[in-house]
Amino acid sequence: MKNILLIEDNKDVLENTAEILGLANYNVIKARNGMEGVALARQNKPDIIVCDILMPELDGYGVLETLNKDAQTAGTPFIFLTAKSEIRDIRMGMTKGADDYLIKPFEEHELLEAIDLRLRKNDFLKRKFSKTAKGLNTFFKEATEHFGMELLSNDRKLRELEDQEEVFREGDSAHSLFFIQKGNIKTFKITTDGKELITGMHKEGDFVGQLSLLNHCGTYTETATAISETEVLSIPKEDFMKLVYENKIVSNKFLHIISNNLAHVQDQLIDMAFAPVKKRAAKALIELHEKGMMEDSEHQGLEIPREDFAAMIGTATETAIRTLSDFKSQGLVRLGKKKKLVLLDIEKLRQIGEEI
Repeated sequence: MKNILLIEDNKDVLENTAEILGLANYNVIKARNGMEGVALARQNKPDIIVCDILMPELDGYGVLETLNKDAQTAGTPFIFLTAKSEIRDIRMGMTKGADDYLIKPFEEHELLEAIDLRLRKNDFLKRKFSKTAKGLNTFFKEATEHFGMELLSNDRKLRELEDQEEVFREGDSAHSLFFIQKGNIKTFKITTDGKELITGMHKEGDFVGQLSLLNHCGTYTETATAISETEVLSIPKEDFMKLVYENKIVSNKFLHIISNNLAHVQDQLIDMAFAPVKKRAAKALIELHEKGMMEDSEHQGLEIPREDFAAMIGTATETAIRTLSDFKSQGLVRLGKKKKLVLLDIEKLRQIGEEI
């Protein structure tokens, strides 16, 4: 049962509104003025607040501003009740952070519909969607239902890729965002001297292509290639733009879902510029392990071409091979079946990667 804090200084309106909400199976907490409302909000942490604007001592605007300054109550869905229909009063309430408003006298269905909509939107914002095709399709479906978005498709099919098959190529028209349902993908750029510089190793649950769509250049800024049998879910650019720009609530949720650890890209570039090869190699191995792409001594390991590993750490293939040979002689890694790299001493590698 959802808890509603109802703040209203008119006794008749307070009791009548509380009765409507109670019959709709809400638990109603009643406050007769703004000061009392603030205290009850802090005490009860309601799911939603319905508040009159014109009240003595502390009006509805003051209630909203006070609660938004408190981390425990900030962001609680807030609906104003007002007898004023002037545009400037309604606009003031919305600019201060109110989610909706109702003009008194209102119909019972208007009140219940407004509350139901705000609660559903708030639940959507709090909900964690699984990083699977099913979870994403659920996200698209609920975004469409709650926010009236017209997306191209709410049930996208998976595309199957063979090992070494391209997802997209640098310079091609950027038409889709891709979600990795199964397998692994590397992204890379070609330098001016024709060498491959790996910009990321991506696993199941990651997205690729989002930066190309966000920078408005119109083309992919890197190449993405499957490095195992892989399944990807494509999200059309038109849907991507709507999800990012059309509604702030959906945008915040969607950007949180698609944001792989982009800060890591910056750290990686700094390492390439300043860190020794040994440190870069150790950090790359630990990163692959933490992503679940490289197993430890009890498992099978990862088959990664030495030129790909060299591109990850920004060095020549020969240098990468020598570094891995050094790690092998120290008992940190070994070659398993089919020349797959297997980590033997994760903690020692982690120490090397953290050395100043």
